[in-house]
Amino acid sequence: MNCPGPCARLAARPGAAAPEAPPPLSPRLVRWPRLLSLSATAAIALLIAGCGRNEPPPPAPRPVVAMPAHADERLPAWTLPGEVQARYSTPLSFRVSGKIIERQVRLGDAVAPGQIVARLDPADAAKNAASARAQLTAAQHQLDYARQQLDRDRAQARENLIAATQLEQTRNAYAAALAQRDQAQQQAALAADQLKYTALQADHAGVITAEQADTGQNVAAGEPVYSLAWSGDIDAICDVPESVLAGLSIGQRASVSLGPLPGQTFAAVLREIAPAADPQSRTYRAKLTLEAPTPDVRLGMTANISFDNRSGEGLATYTVPATALFHDGSAPAVWIVKAGDDTLELRRVEVLRYDARTVTLSKGLQAGERVVWQGVHAVAAGEKVRAVPPLHPEDFAS
Repeated sequence: MNCPGPCARLAARPGAAAPEAPPPLSPRLVRWPRLLSLSATAAIALLIAGCGRNEPPPPAPRPVVAMPAHADERLPAWTLPGEVQARYSTPLSFRVSGKIIERQVRLGDAVAPGQIVARLDPADAAKNAASARAQLTAAQHQLDYARQQLDRDRAQARENLIAATQLEQTRNAYAAALAQRDQAQQQAALAADQLKYTALQADHAGVITAEQADTGQNVAAGEPVYSLAWSGDIDAICDVPESVLAGLSIGQRASVSLGPLPGQTFAAVLREIAPAADPQSRTYRAKLTLEAPTPDVRLGMTANISFDNRSGEGLATYTVPATALFHDGSAPAVWIVKAGDDTLELRRVEVLRYDARTVTLSKGLQAGERVVWQGVHAVAAGEKVRAVPPLHPEDFAS
C-alpha cells in the first residue's frame, strides 16, 4: 500500500537524501529511570511492610497498694504507770565517822532546816578539840615571848649593843612562832568542826523517807543515815517506752490520777526526759511536775499518767501502716501518688508516734492524698502507677 503522505512524496523525490537516525542516549540518562524505579519499588515495599506491623503498646502502670490519708479525729491518750516523788531527795550522812548514840527523828517525820536528827559519840572529838586548844594556847605564849624578844633586840640594835646577826636571828624566831600560832589556830578550828559534825543536821525542810542506820551502829563518814525528801514541788515519775518517746516533748501537758485518791485528777507538765535509756528496762525516765497538788497527795502513791498526744500546734495527724514508712536520707518519708498524673512523689513527714503496726504522722500530709502502703522499696520517684486497694485490709489494722 502506497503512502499518500508527504513522507512518501519526499522519498519518491529524485535526488533526496535519506533521513538521519536519532543520536544515542547517554549511559547516565539510561540509569536514572532504573534508579527511580528501584527507589519507588523499595518505598512501596517498606510502606506495605509498615502497614502490616503494629507498634508495641506502652507498658501498663505498675499497680501499688495505696489509700487516701484520713485525718485522725483524736488520738487515744497514752497512759503510763508512775509514782509520786519529791523533786529533790538527798541522803543525810555524818561528815565524820563514829558510833551513833542517838536518833531524834523517825520515818515519816517532818524536819526543819538546821534541826538535829542524830548524834555520834562525841568523846574522841571532844578530846581532839581540847588538845588543839591547848596547842593553840602554847603557840600563843611562844609568839608573845618571841615578840617581846624582838622588841628588846631592836632597841639594843639601835644603841649598837648587839650584832646585826643576832637581830636577824630574833626576827626569824618571831616569824617561826607566828607561823606555829597560825597553824595551831587552824588545827583548833578543824577540831571544833569535827566535834560539831558529830551532830547530824537537816539541810532543808522536808520529810524523812528512809532510815539506813540505827542507834549503836558504827558508820563511816558519808554513809547515809536518813533519806530526806525536800518540801516543795512534787513530781510524778514514769518510765517511757521507745514507741511513745517520739511523741513526747518538754512542756507537754498530762493528767495524773492517783490510786489512793479515786475521782481526783491533777494537771501536770512534762519537765524532764532522760537522755539515755535504762540498760535493763530499755525505757526512758520522765518527770512531770504536779501543778496544784492537794495536801492529801503523799509521796510514793501510785499514779496513772495520761499524755494528751495531739499535736501541740493543732495540726492534723494521720495514722498509716508501718509498712508505708520510707526514708529520704535520714528523714522519714512516704510515697504519694500524685492526683494529676498518677506518678510517685517522695514526701518527707514528721513521725509523732510509733506503734507495733502503725505510725502516726503529724506533718507532711494532706487529707485525701494517696499514700503507698506496701512495696515502698520497689518503686521510684516519677514512676507512673495505678493505685489499688489492699486485698486484705485487716492485715494493716493497728
